Amino acid sequence: MATIEKLGLSQNLTTLAYQSIKRYILEADLDEEARLTEDFLSDQLGISKSPVREALNSLQTEGLIRIEPRRGAYLRRFTVKEVHDLYDLREVLEVHAIATAKIAPELIAELGSSVERTRNWLKARDKVRHIEEDTRFHGAIANASGNSELCHVLSNTQNKIWLFRCKTYNLSSSTAPGAHSTILEALRCDDRNAAQAAMRDHIRLVRDRLIDHLGGRSIQNQ
Repeated sequence: MATIEKLGLSQNLTTLAYQSIKRYILEADLDEEARLTEDFLSDQLGISKSPVREALNSLQTEGLIRIEPRRGAYLRRFTVKEVHDLYDLREVLEVHAIATAKIAPELIAELGSSVERTRNWLKARDKVRHIEEDTRFHGAIANASGNSELCHVLSNTQNKIWLFRCKTYNLSSSTAPGAHSTILEALRCDDRNAAQAAMRDHIRLVRDRLIDHLGGRSIQNQ
């Protein structure tokens, strides 16, 4: 079970509070109705409410939480259309990343190691580390594009997706190693068209399974 570690003295408590609270909401598998109050978070972190308040405002700006006046913060709720839109955006970003990435031997080695780790975490049934490794694989390709704005937008998109992926982990987790291997082999052969097609198929499969499962259930169908 995820916990929040107390923070030591620092000149930038807002940044540390932001990082700690963000990791907590991504790993704790919180219910959408779970309330995150400034009192609770400041007590858990061992700091005043001011940096906690600023951290929560940043997380709301990123679209990970919603803040209700005098009630506290709650996890963001996504409609089916919003889920569809997030995956459409992710597809555009990642297919473009493959088109512009510098395919160096170091990248191929990094992606190969990631595929093996993904298989290991899947076998170990370690949900959080599996999703982290999945995110790392896609992030490595984005980083190779050299486009920092693309990487920033993709990272934020992945964080939003994390909120509902943790609850639907079994739907597509087993397909990741195979899909990543297909992308890797295409890149290894310098076949960008095949790599783009494999990435597109991978993202659409996960998207379609999520939408089929979540429509009208834990995500509002609006």
